[in-house]
Amino acid sequence: MYVILVYDIGEKRVGKMLKLCRRYLNWIQNSVFEGELTNLQYEQLKYEALKIMETQDDSIIVFSSENQKWLNKEIIGIEKNELNNFL
Repeated sequence: MYVILVYDIGEKRVGKMLKLCRRYLNWIQNSVFEGELTNLQYEQLKYEALKIMETQDDSIIVFSSENQKWLNKEIIGIEKNELNNFL
């Protein structure tokens, strides 16, 4: 599945969440990640994120689609982390 993940995490935990998300997804800009995940990877990411976050104060929002081609993406202004598929 194709995932866009956005988080709002307390300052003390934000570094750990950043590292976790970078293991599974591509960093797009501040607290925003995207990429392809299997269902198992998605469940693992959620499990690990719940261990980091304080659910009373922090939040994660995940947008998902079965296929990236069903999602339109328009960048207005500067692209913070251009993803290249060139080898």
